[in-house]
Amino acid sequence: MTSASWLWIVFTLIAAAAQTVRNATQRELTAKLGTVGATHVRFLFGLPFALLFLAGVAVVSHALPPRPGLVFVPWVLLGALMQIAATALMLAAMGERSFVVAIAYIKTEPIQVALFGLIFLGDHVTPGMGAAILIATAGVVVMSLKGRAGGPAAGDIKPTVLGLSAGGCFALSAIGYRGAILSLHDLNFVMAATFTVAVGLAVQTILLTAYLLARDRAVLRAIVLAWRPSLFAGFMGALASQFWFLGFATATAASVRTLALVEVLFAQGVSRFVFKQPVSAREGLGIVLIVAGVALLVWTY
Repeated sequence: MTSASWLWIVFTLIAAAAQTVRNATQRELTAKLGTVGATHVRFLFGLPFALLFLAGVAVVSHALPPRPGLVFVPWVLLGALMQIAATALMLAAMGERSFVVAIAYIKTEPIQVALFGLIFLGDHVTPGMGAAILIATAGVVVMSLKGRAGGPAAGDIKPTVLGLSAGGCFALSAIGYRGAILSLHDLNFVMAATFTVAVGLAVQTILLTAYLLARDRAVLRAIVLAWRPSLFAGFMGALASQFWFLGFATATAASVRTLALVEVLFAQGVSRFVFKQPVSAREGLGIVLIVAGVALLVWTY
């Protein structure tokens, strides 16, 4: 494996770390702003940073942003709309279960990403990658099983439905954004990824701002009043998106989203040390499986 071919691993690890911080910040904002308001924060306050990233890439690379064709539009709309739905579902799931277990539900997405990637983009999955996806996802499933600590009440499937639905939407969003990046046919993958981030965030900002103006202007006022934590969440969201998209530009969505399961490990640290939420032995076993699956993915890629 050449040094360049390892770039997607670096991009994904940085993105996962940044997203964990952003998720934790958004979780705290949900109590003040509600699910839609906290969802909008990552887009509204992330867009200015995405535009700064785009300007920086243009200056450093001495290149203008690409001129997308018509095929770019449906791909980027799929990515943007599914990401809005996924973020809202994720925050709702976090309100039902502990931070780390909610993330575990959501991270069942790699199998869905692999399937959607094969169908829509022709991204093939090797036997080694398939085994890695299954092992890591098994770890997520083990973590998601009802345990003694922090489990849902018997018969309460709402957290599970919310988390799995969020995972499915994130999977479709990843496919949409990778399709958008590939449709640009730009040899400068950094510019293609950065341009797609900016366009996606612009679409999301316009849609959610219009929705809140029409339905709940009080939430917009609350977002403005909470600008300090919102600004930080927006920056971390834009930073995470930048590196996710760089990953999508250099590797299959299934590979990126499987390696992204390390976010569960980051979330475990946040859950234990920030939110003071206990982690059961069963969740520990799930973490071991996730680490094993991720290690296999990196070794076989």
